[in-house]
Amino acid sequence: MLTYILRRLGATILVLLVASFIVYTLTSIGTDPLADLKQSNASNRQELIDNRIEKLSLDVPPVLRYFTWLGGASRCLILQCDLGIAFSRSDQPVINAVSTAASSTIQLVTAATIIAIIAGLTIGILTALRQYSGFDYTVTFMTFIVYSLPIFWIAVLLKEFGAIRFNAFLSDPQISVWAMLLAGLVAGIIFMSVLGGSWRTRLITFASAFVAVAGLMAFLGLTDWFAKPTVGIIGVILTGVAAAVGVTAISTGLANRRALYASLIVVAIWAALYQPLQYLFFYVPQGWMLLIMYVVAIIVGVVVGLLMGGDGKKEVARTAAIVSFITFFVIVIDRVLLVYSDYLDRIPQSGVIATIGSQTPNLNGDMWFQLLDGFAHLVLPTIALSLVSIAAYTRYARSSLLEVMNQDYVRTARAKGLTERTVIVRHAMRNALIPIATIVAFDIGALIGGAVITETIFAWKGMGALFVTGLERGDVNLVMGFFVVTGVLAVIFNLIADLLYSALDPRIRVS
Repeated sequence: MLTYILRRLGATILVLLVASFIVYTLTSIGTDPLADLKQSNASNRQELIDNRIEKLSLDVPPVLRYFTWLGGASRCLILQCDLGIAFSRSDQPVINAVSTAASSTIQLVTAATIIAIIAGLTIGILTALRQYSGFDYTVTFMTFIVYSLPIFWIAVLLKEFGAIRFNAFLSDPQISVWAMLLAGLVAGIIFMSVLGGSWRTRLITFASAFVAVAGLMAFLGLTDWFAKPTVGIIGVILTGVAAAVGVTAISTGLANRRALYASLIVVAIWAALYQPLQYLFFYVPQGWMLLIMYVVAIIVGVVVGLLMGGDGKKEVARTAAIVSFITFFVIVIDRVLLVYSDYLDRIPQSGVIATIGSQTPNLNGDMWFQLLDGFAHLVLPTIALSLVSIAAYTRYARSSLLEVMNQDYVRTARAKGLTERTVIVRHAMRNALIPIATIVAFDIGALIGGAVITETIFAWKGMGALFVTGLERGDVNLVMGFFVVTGVLAVIFNLIADLLYSALDPRIRVS
């Protein structure tokens, strides 16, 4: 494998060299870095022009300038990058501008990518298992609509309904009876369609979902939850138990009682630690503390799984670790919501859900305030990026799984008497993920390269905005800084996709 990776990296370096030369040359020829100074009315205009020409070596032909830039870029191999200066950013080093923009974009696309992958694959699997049902037709129709909508239109709709009107609702949260009944009706139809079965089973599912969701909406309205949101220990326990049942059903099947019991034990551990954690969160509100606790959550799940696993220690430990992570994540959400009221008092009167920027300027507060503020600014652009990706992943997952389900080895697995969950999860889905792995890998690299339209609409200063600024101002160094990041990421994720092939299909060898 090492030989294969080194060979691929060697070939990729040649591709990056040729591509960077073309991009640098075309950008240098097609833009004028002196345009803003030529239109200036300053008395020392010529002096400023001469200074920029000298600083950027504009009197040197673009081809020769490229090799000067390449010399500085090659120092990245020894972790001493020199990508020049960005005159459009007050002569800021390009490496600093790219680092700031990349961190902002990664913050934006991480949640969007995770949500899109999980939701898209889940919906795609469900539609494949309910092929030609009403649920399948409805999801197919909706995914085509979402996929065809331009991203700027989705962003505008989200600003109107997800921010302006929702903020108006939060200012005076009153849930009407009709809203409760409508929410229950929609939930009932969705769950009935997803679970399927006989008409008797579907009616029971519909009634259960209708009562549960309508009752939940009534409870939230009566307790004024939207004005003072919280999870509490009861919410943590309920969420943890639901996660234990759901993750166990997918990972090992509910017939594996050891996995279910291990997951429930993990939930009980976090419920017992709920109150002591509140003191820890209050006295040590630091990011490194949260990272350590997330690692501890995974370790707790693994240890409990190994102790309870019996012959299937690996599967039980994996299940318990996932449930432990989810339960602790809910505890963190509960702690963030405790500062909700104080947060409202410190932000402008525009509402909780922000429509522009990545943070509230001059917001003073500890880590919990920053987390809540980050979520308030992330929610709309994250949904905008996720929706289109979810629609795409849904279609890919559905078609890929349907193709695999008709293979001989799937019929053989069923003939051996394996449960449907085992056939789907362990046999069919693993092979169905092979073509999807390529799409996901390239999408992640493309998203980190910057979502130009989304970042522009939501005034998010990320890689997309950096690239647009470089092109508009003729700042070649800034454009090349963008190219270095996106080009390297494209190479890395392309290599990861190839390595995933061998992990998903043992018949594929990396050689």
